[in-house]
Amino acid sequence: MEDYLKAIFTLQEAEDPPVATSAIAEHLDVTPPTVTSMMETLESKGLVTREKYKGVELTEEGNTVALEVIRHHRLIEAYLAEHLDYEWSEVHDEADVLEHHISEEFEERVASALGEPAYDPHGDPIPGADLEPVEDDTRSLSEYETGDEVVVCRVRDRDPDELRYLAEMGIEPGTRLLISEVAPIGMFRVEVGSETGHLPESIATMVRVRPVEAEDEDQRIGADDEPDRHNEVTNG
Repeated sequence: MEDYLKAIFTLQEAEDPPVATSAIAEHLDVTPPTVTSMMETLESKGLVTREKYKGVELTEEGNTVALEVIRHHRLIEAYLAEHLDYEWSEVHDEADVLEHHISEEFEERVASALGEPAYDPHGDPIPGADLEPVEDDTRSLSEYETGDEVVVCRVRDRDPDELRYLAEMGIEPGTRLLISEVAPIGMFRVEVGSETGHLPESIATMVRVRPVEAEDEDQRIGADDEPDRHNEVTNG
């Protein structure tokens, strides 16, 4: 049930609910009838609502359960990468197995050991202990055009081969990219520092970015705020 709730949450992030049964089936690599059966179970437990011929949407309780599983998953990914030297292409499958089997005390200790991280190795926001949704204003790289300069924020973590491909190009959260060409066939030529690489549209779609100017503005505001916070402490 947790896998299904997490899948619905992820799909709701990408598109407005309700989420179609076929999309859930594709995401989890199961058959539509299997999804339909599980949706009936989740509905009976008050975790989803269903619209006939349209799909499902998480209830408030379902959303909370999904966020808890996602918090477990992303904390585990961060711990594996930071403390056990896993590559970012390796952590997803391990976290998928472990996320269902850790206690709340273990979760708290992992979060504390990591310094209460805000993001996992792929740039995905880690929900806080309050399980409140995290706002995301990123867009897919494939939505941008020639000449746009962007900063990579998040990268979909489900395909290890795609992650290895991006790592070889030096593309990870925090990387600045200049889109130097978008070919009619959907190939994106990007400049990463002094290097040039090519991203098929299928991979460009999995990379979530923000415009450079928006990222710089956020950093400037954060820097401007820091002295104020310092003064509040020292003058208090």
